[in-house]
Parts: sequence; C-alpha cells; structure tokens
Amino acid sequence: MDGRLHQDELNVHTGLVRRLVDAQFPEYVSRPLDPLAATGSSNRLFRLGDDLLVRLPRQPGGGVTVDKEARWTARVGRHLPVAVPEILAIGAPAFEYPERWSIVRWMDGELPPACGPDAEADPARRMLAAELAEVILALRNIPVPDAADADPMLKSYRGRPLIEFDGAFRRVVERCRNLDGLDLDLAHALRVWSEALKLPDPEPASTRQWFHGDLVAENLLLKNGRLTAVLDFGGLSIGDPTIDLHGAWELFDPPALKHFRDTMGVSETDWLRGRAWALGIALMCFSYYWQTMPDRCRDRLAMARAALADTA
Repeated sequence: MDGRLHQDELNVHTGLVRRLVDAQFPEYVSRPLDPLAATGSSNRLFRLGDDLLVRLPRQPGGGVTVDKEARWTARVGRHLPVAVPEILAIGAPAFEYPERWSIVRWMDGELPPACGPDAEADPARRMLAAELAEVILALRNIPVPDAADADPMLKSYRGRPLIEFDGAFRRVVERCRNLDGLDLDLAHALRVWSEALKLPDPEPASTRQWFHGDLVAENLLLKNGRLTAVLDFGGLSIGDPTIDLHGAWELFDPPALKHFRDTMGVSETDWLRGRAWALGIALMCFSYYWQTMPDRCRDRLAMARAALADTA
C-alpha cells in the first residue's frame, strides 16, 4: 500500500511540505518536520516541531475546505464547551502544489476507542455520552448569521433529507456485497434505511442549525477520560443536524447509548433517522476504504453493527 487513498490524490511528501513551510513561513524554518503515521482521508498531516501541525488537502479542490475552516471554526468554537483546532496560518499554492493549506496548533489527547453492541457497560462511556451530547446541543444552539446562511461552503448532503441520498445508499450496499470479509446483515440495513425513508420530514425550523457532520471516534480527543476537544471542522455545515447523532453508535455501549439519547432528548423519528445515517456513513466507508483504511473500516463496522442491533 503506497498511502494513496484517492485516484486523484495529490503528491504530498515531506520534501514538498518542507519547501512550502520554509518559503512562506520562515519563522518555522528551524523546526523539525515529520509525517504522522495516522492521517486523515481528506488531509495529509505533518508534525511541525512540538506544538504545530501542518494539514494539506489530499485532492484537487480541497483548499475550499481549508478556507471554510479558517472562516468559521473559531467563530463556532467559542460557543462550545470543548476546544477546537486553532488555525495559525493559511498557506498558498506553490511548487506545483495547487491548494491552500493550513498550520494549526497541536492538540494533545487520546482518541476514544470504538465500541459496539456487545460491549460491557462502562461508566466512562456514559460520561462521554453526556459530554458529547453537551457539545451537540451547544452547536445546535449557536445562532446562524446571514453570512453563514448565504455561504455555499456550509451546504452538505449530510444536512439534507435522507431521500436525496437513497440512490447512493443502495449503490454502496451493492458494492458492499462484493467485499471479502464484510460480516454485516445488508438486508437488515436496507430494511432500517427503508423504514427511515417513511418518516415525515423534520420541521423547517429544525433544519437550519449548525452541525459538525463527522462526530466519530477519530475526531474526538480525551484527556484523563474526559472529552476535551473536537477535531476536523471540514464538514461543518448548516441544515438538519440529525447527522451528528451517527457517531453515537460507534462510541457507546447500549446503556451509554440510551443515556446519550435521553440527554439529547431525541425523538423516535430523529433517532431512526440517525440510525439510518449511521448505516449510510458506515457502508459508504466500506465501499471506498475497505482496502486502504482498515482501522477506519473497523470502527465503522462497530457503528453499523450497533445501529442494526439498536431496537430502542
């Protein structure tokens, strides 16, 4: 495996990043630069000294997300009960690298492990459930300014009605049937999805709210077991925030999952819609990253199995 995740992947390597940083931010020329073994699907990540991180989009067009994060992350983050990435600098395209990129402050912490429907009850998971619910509720309560409403970068399919994703969902189900080693009841997944499509549309007032879009284990940081930071605001958008429920099936054992739902005050219809999103996100991951990101697929498999097992 050569580290490439996408057919149109940009050639990002340590030598290129060193040239970009040294040319545009000479104050960092003496800092060591090292690629991170753990990297995202949207950005390549490089440690710059002890306290900085360089993030470079992997694909053409990814610089748009860098601009969105620079514009909105801090404005949203100041309302949240946890830390968010602090963007220190935005780099320009250069040396045949075509996208804008960013330097952010390094954040210490540990990622929570994914869970699953058969996990034993853990008080730490219950605490995390309450803390994540607090983050989501705070995010939903942030006023949406007119500038955000008009920003096309804040529109995402993850905030749109499920029916608009129906064709894509059924296509990824078919792709998943051909994946060696995927032990998942796809017929059950289709039944849950189909039931969710019968739900009434959410009230219009509830579909103009902020949502993160990817609140899963790999985007949360813990210190001493407490949730201290949320990472990666590339999916930040405005729309139906039900998508922000989907990570709960990856993160929580059944009692903690119930505590999360109770703390959030989620209705039966929104809960089923969230389960459907959890299945859609998981199956999309399998169909695209089954060979290239096994750790991510392992976590999404825990999510999908928990969503199928949930009868609440």
